[in-house]
Amino acid sequence: MKDKICLVTGANTGIGFETAKSLCEKGATVILVCRSLDKANKAIEEIKKGIPQAIALPAVADLSSQADIRELAAKLKTQFPKIDVLINNAGSWFSNFEITEDGIERQWAINHLAPFLLTHLLLPLLVKSEDPRIITVSSDSHFHGKIDFEDVNLQNNYHGLRAYAQSKLANVLFTLEFEHRKGDLHFSVYAVQPGLVKTDIGIKHTISFHAFMWKLRRLAGKSPQEGAETSIYLASEKGVSKVSGKYWDKCQSKSPSKNTTNGEDASHLWDLSLKMCGIKDYFSVI
Repeated sequence: MKDKICLVTGANTGIGFETAKSLCEKGATVILVCRSLDKANKAIEEIKKGIPQAIALPAVADLSSQADIRELAAKLKTQFPKIDVLINNAGSWFSNFEITEDGIERQWAINHLAPFLLTHLLLPLLVKSEDPRIITVSSDSHFHGKIDFEDVNLQNNYHGLRAYAQSKLANVLFTLEFEHRKGDLHFSVYAVQPGLVKTDIGIKHTISFHAFMWKLRRLAGKSPQEGAETSIYLASEKGVSKVSGKYWDKCQSKSPSKNTTNGEDASHLWDLSLKMCGIKDYFSVI
């Protein structure tokens, strides 16, 4: 991975941190996108304790804010000549319904629209790579998901788990539709299932009952390092550079939910996401 530039969102804890750390160990320059500079710097300090030679750089954005995402992308374009690997890792789970500054439900904003918008904005850097890869961390929770096109905010029938499953389904549909629409462009795109991982995703923004249930459930989970393995594999393995538009689990592609086989849903979601992000033509920035 020497001379490769990788960007990992949500890189200060859990799967994102382990992904960033491993890519640094492999010799890549890694940009850690976190909610604050303090969180990014602490993660980098921790990485360098074990890997003194690591080239790890901080970047800051609140991924629930489209203005922050646009500002992040603008800065990256002035700082880096290219990006070889974009890992849309950041994800959240909220028990309570809340709208962002853009008028969007938080999980939909962070888990789906942030990867959709950030990927679009970074296409000019990705296209300069000889082997550009876009990895979006989804979940087998998407098997329980359904896109409510009439109310993607789920304002009329909100439940944290329902919102999470919907957003994870959107991650897979985004990957499949990107593959369908990219034409002759040489991007490789992947959706990843990290598995049940011992992270704090079910604790940080949840009610006490949900937090308690998550603590019990994650006891059977794998470590964040194990959860990061497929993302790391797809970012670094030469043999998968020509494999694109697949859903991956345990470093192998597998069939996603039947809810991903409806091409009309994928196309509808793409068009809706364009509208919600204020994008006219997704690939016109190249």
